[in-house]
Amino acid sequence: MADQKIFAGPRIRRIRNAKGLTQTAMAEGLGISPSYLNLIERNQRPLTVQLILKLASVYKVDPHELQGEARGSVAALKEVFTDPLLVGELPGDQELIELAEAAPNASAGVIKLFRAYREQAERLSDINELLAREGRTTALSGARLPIDEVREIFERRPNHFSSLEEEAEAFTSVLDPGDDLFGALKAWLKREYGIVVKVLPVATMPNWRRRYDRHSQRLFLSERLSPFDQLREVAMEACLIRMTVAIAGEIQALRLATDEARRLARFELGRYAAHALMMPYQPFHAAAVRSRYDIEVLRSRFGVSFEQAANRLTMLQRPGASGVPFFMLEVDNAGNRFRKAGSQGFPQSRFGGGCPKLPVHVAFTQPGQVFVEAVEMPDGAEFLCIARTLEGPQGAFSERPRRTALLLGCDIGFRDDIVYGAVLPGAAVGAKVGAGTIAATPVGPACRLCERVGCLARAEPPVTRPLGLDEMVTGLSAFDFQ
Repeated sequence: MADQKIFAGPRIRRIRNAKGLTQTAMAEGLGISPSYLNLIERNQRPLTVQLILKLASVYKVDPHELQGEARGSVAALKEVFTDPLLVGELPGDQELIELAEAAPNASAGVIKLFRAYREQAERLSDINELLAREGRTTALSGARLPIDEVREIFERRPNHFSSLEEEAEAFTSVLDPGDDLFGALKAWLKREYGIVVKVLPVATMPNWRRRYDRHSQRLFLSERLSPFDQLREVAMEACLIRMTVAIAGEIQALRLATDEARRLARFELGRYAAHALMMPYQPFHAAAVRSRYDIEVLRSRFGVSFEQAANRLTMLQRPGASGVPFFMLEVDNAGNRFRKAGSQGFPQSRFGGGCPKLPVHVAFTQPGQVFVEAVEMPDGAEFLCIARTLEGPQGAFSERPRRTALLLGCDIGFRDDIVYGAVLPGAAVGAKVGAGTIAATPVGPACRLCERVGCLARAEPPVTRPLGLDEMVTGLSAFDFQ
């Protein structure tokens, strides 16, 4: 303590005010001048060992209370100022430290107010979703970023863009790729626009998947990417160049509110167009029907990844030549849901996708293995779910690889059309849905919207029911409710 300078002016001031003392009275008790105490309270003089001992003996102050920087309050205030509404307000942490030190009660009030605001926003969001499930639209929403707007629009519309499919077919005719789409795209970019494609090592491109240098007319790809992802990046660049008008038309039809949202939508539509180019609609649809939607067969036949083939299955909704209406959900190992898509719009109202009992979360226990499971919603709706982990860009030995999990689902009524339906637990040849032969896992849309009693996986209480506070009874769930 003798080697460490302790500046504790605000805390000394709080102690003095709590005891109802003036600076003159407290200075007299400590044996110092009022002007010196004034400098201490303004953090212009540190506390000496003698003063700390005097505070302890005269005013019964614990010396430990005079040390530290209110780290807990500072961490909580940092969380407050990461909210989208406040993220640009503070240039650094110094003001937060000063606030926590000088006005701890005000800091605590700000933190409580923020937590109440966030809880209220979550409850409004849950109620909004609950009303939407019942067919009633509301205007309730929390703070929304451009990415939230884009995701919401793409999740609630069919994952099929006819104009981009037509453009992709015309582009395929021009390329005439044969068995080498990657080579054909590189040759087309070089021939038509003078763009050279080059794969660079991680040390040269540590933070990018793809970068286009307009000055040198070179398209750089990271060697972190698998050959499938490298092909998709080149296909995206080519599609964004060739299909500018068609993509712009689709963006306009989405009626997005901001330029940032339109930029994000352009990226998503470029990704869609790349998949349509890599897996042309008619051949892919025919192969999917013949293989009974076996993703491993499709990925091998078209030279794509599991994720790319599964994603393409959600797009097969051309009038007169549609496939099984699949929907898709992708999560990371922390449970964050960041990609949803579906042939008729992601079935948010029926399926939800937020239940911790879904097989997409189990997939992380055995990476690379395909999990097949039938699930039943509280309203009796049943879905067939296929889940598997996905490997992201590869890192160096010292880096932790990115891993997500993908869930591909459809209504259980299509079980007989899909190769995975035969492996459902309890399924029998010729068995009918609803005949009691298929063992379905009971799930819910999300814990805040699910009223299943005694669920061992429940993470939050339902917003629709009051909590049970019976001290004489404890249920199986961590959150008992009435």
